[in-house]
Amino acid sequence: MVNPGYKHFKGEDWVDPTPPPSDLPHVEEVGATGAPLKSASFVIGSMCKEYNEDFMLCKDEDRNPQHCLREGRKVTRCAIDVLEKIQANCRDEFRAHWQCLDDKNQMFGRCRVPEKTYNECLFKSLGWKKDIPFAPTNKPQIHERTPLA
Repeated sequence: MVNPGYKHFKGEDWVDPTPPPSDLPHVEEVGATGAPLKSASFVIGSMCKEYNEDFMLCKDEDRNPQHCLREGRKVTRCAIDVLEKIQANCRDEFRAHWQCLDDKNQMFGRCRVPEKTYNECLFKSLGWKKDIPFAPTNKPQIHERTPLA
């Protein structure tokens, strides 16, 4: 774990030297910054829902971080898998959307045009649909409305 600015290590990154338990399988880091993760967040949320729910239920059982490492690794693997599929099938549309988010202060409302193209690619190429949690069921999703601006 890296903690920039840790008070005892001014100007240096602090890396926890403690290795993870040997009985846990290795998992790579997601390796994405905020804008790509935000762009893919609704898809990751829907595709990894089962793993996310298991992780949250595990955390409710026991607040000890080690208790839920296995479930957390499943969530990470699922997110990596989703991002790899997006990159393989909708690379340009995904890049246009997350770069717009990066340029527009991470605000979805300012990036509806590239979002529409991105969503169409996800649906056409992968058969995925974007559903926003707790959105009204009797109205179209915000990203499906016209005009998009």
